Amino acid sequence: MHPRLASWRLDGHTAMIGGASQGIGLACAYELAALGADVLMLARDDDRLQIAADELAEACPDAQIRAFAADLSSSEDRLDVLDWITDLDAPLSLLVNAIGLDSDLSPPLGMQAMLEAADGLGRLLHPFLSAHANAAVVHVGAVSGMSCIRGVGDGPAKAALHQLAREQACAWAGDGIRVNVVAPWLTRTARSQAMLADGDTLDEVLERTPMGRIGEPEEVAAAVAFLCLPAASYITGQILAVDGGLLARAF
Repeated sequence: MHPRLASWRLDGHTAMIGGASQGIGLACAYELAALGADVLMLARDDDRLQIAADELAEACPDAQIRAFAADLSSSEDRLDVLDWITDLDAPLSLLVNAIGLDSDLSPPLGMQAMLEAADGLGRLLHPFLSAHANAAVVHVGAVSGMSCIRGVGDGPAKAALHQLAREQACAWAGDGIRVNVVAPWLTRTARSQAMLADGDTLDEVLERTPMGRIGEPEEVAAAVAFLCLPAASYITGQILAVDGGLLARAF
């Protein structure tokens, strides 16, 4: 094998993924495991999480898959995650934040909870990541945080998440931790089902998207995986849109 091919693999890495029981987070778990990483899966719904973890372990038998149910917007649960990974003594090198806004909360409270989860978990896990000295954090943002998207209410929260990532990237670069964002456009997940079911809205989305289709979770996960790879070792503080060309179209 050519020596450079190793930089396109994640063998020897351990990845923690928040929001890993479904959608983009679950797709990230599959992608990173397929590239050789061991995976620590986090999500609120314990039953759904365990099913997802069992299925991933069956699909990727060479990877070590472990799961822990936690609400990352809760400071107490975040401390429980810290205790869990401390007990595991796992060489954590990758952190993927794929949690979204809590639909049970009002927009301001949901935004605050999402940011506290991303910032709080990152701060707690910083010592583990910095010990690796070749670590990466990837936040799943959204194009709504880069441009005004009509009918989408998470824009301010995602824009704040993007800025948090920039701040982390600058603060943690000297610790060997890269921090980036993947910003998807409309992607086929449970969260987007209602919008996709509206024929008029879907037609408008497809018309305004140069590639003429919506994204798949696996396509977002591939971008997340790239930013985790050693091959991306000089990339930090960036926002990578996975949007089928939406942001490139001005008219």
